[in-house]
Amino acid sequence: MPRDDVTAEKIHFVTGRLAEHSLRNVLAELAPRAGFDYTIEVLGITVAALLTCPWVARRLHVPAGASRVVLPGYCSGDLAVVAQAAGVPVERGPKDLRELPQWFGRQPVADYGEYSIEILAEINHAPQLRREELLQQAAELAAAGADMIDVGCNPGTTWSGVGEAVKALRDAGHRVSIDSMNPDEIAAAVKAGAELVLSVNGTNREFARDWACEVVVVPDVPQTLAGLDETVELLAASGVPLRIDPVIEPIGFGFARSLGRYLAVRDRYPDAEMMMGVGNLTELTDADSAAVNVVLLGFCQEVGIRSVLTTQVINWARTSVRECDLARRLAHYAVTHRSLPKHVEPRLVMLRDPQLLPYGDGELERLGERIKDQNVRIFAEAGALHVLAAGLHLAGDDPFVLFDELRASGRGHLDLGHAFYLGYEMAKAVTARTLGKQYRQDEALAWGFLTQPEQSHRGRKRNP
Repeated sequence: MPRDDVTAEKIHFVTGRLAEHSLRNVLAELAPRAGFDYTIEVLGITVAALLTCPWVARRLHVPAGASRVVLPGYCSGDLAVVAQAAGVPVERGPKDLRELPQWFGRQPVADYGEYSIEILAEINHAPQLRREELLQQAAELAAAGADMIDVGCNPGTTWSGVGEAVKALRDAGHRVSIDSMNPDEIAAAVKAGAELVLSVNGTNREFARDWACEVVVVPDVPQTLAGLDETVELLAASGVPLRIDPVIEPIGFGFARSLGRYLAVRDRYPDAEMMMGVGNLTELTDADSAAVNVVLLGFCQEVGIRSVLTTQVINWARTSVRECDLARRLAHYAVTHRSLPKHVEPRLVMLRDPQLLPYGDGELERLGERIKDQNVRIFAEAGALHVLAAGLHLAGDDPFVLFDELRASGRGHLDLGHAFYLGYEMAKAVTARTLGKQYRQDEALAWGFLTQPEQSHRGRKRNP
């Protein structure tokens, strides 16, 4: 109910007949906590998702004292039309009214999006690629967030075309690094415009003084720090700019100790630039790469490792550059603001949703009682699928059985097109139930930054 506090904001909510009961329940609990008064206007339409702004503007009655109007999130059209009729500001709320508590609690995150970690994206086996393929891969990596394109060469050979490849990348506007230990290959790449060399150790450090560019120093023996100090001291004395990469090891091959080496190098060289090649974890671990990248970028942010090298060859890591781009922003915000990296970057939550908003059996029963038309509604929660229409409530875990029961009921107008539509929606509902995702009929499942926009089936119907 509205509060007695005369200073509280007064918000006018608009909905349809089916959602009225749920909206009243949500607002009765939310309003006292959020500190606002409210009124609810139920317009003469069953499904609020079919509302349009012109239709609402012709029928809206805003009570005196209301400070703003909140429309259902699916309401289509220009809000200015409604605002002109209402005489107060108008907003769209969330598409699911159960998200109103989060919607009212939303706060813009100050300076979110800043970062301090550079991403190098490696193009593997570059000598085997045609020039068009090389440039295409580089463009895709840059679009995903890469700051520098790393040209990966083949060990044990000298690529005669490395200079031309680097020049083509530079002409296309890319910053370029060269991933090779071969002095001849490196010299040609640097001459063509490569600005960073991966990698230098005791085998090629004498040549680095002639390249006149920044280099990445690695140990002579990757599982230790052997030779690292000698290489750093030699190059520093010669004025060669450098980054240090102690080399991360795969799980089972010294992963924990390799993290310790990064900490040891940071203690030994507190002001040195450092780099981490994260592909040894993302490419070599049977796990989706996003969470692995977040953890590693968080480690880098805390330790002051300001560049990472990644690649996206294996299928489960095919979007690693984009993941690193989002992860570096999340890690930067968490570390600089000393704030948990939680409820900040939803684009990195892909497999499961941040939370589920079940209706509950009681609410579904009440909703079923209020439905007066034969349009089929599908819900997925509590381990089951629910099919609702006027006088009908089917529930079960097998969509084929549910479809047979729906067909036997004579409801749902099951022509060929509608049968296809219901099958498509049930497939989405089963996927959501399996993975612990929120299912909303006529709406794409949320896959973080991988979400594919989906035209709502409602959008293909004539709006009122």
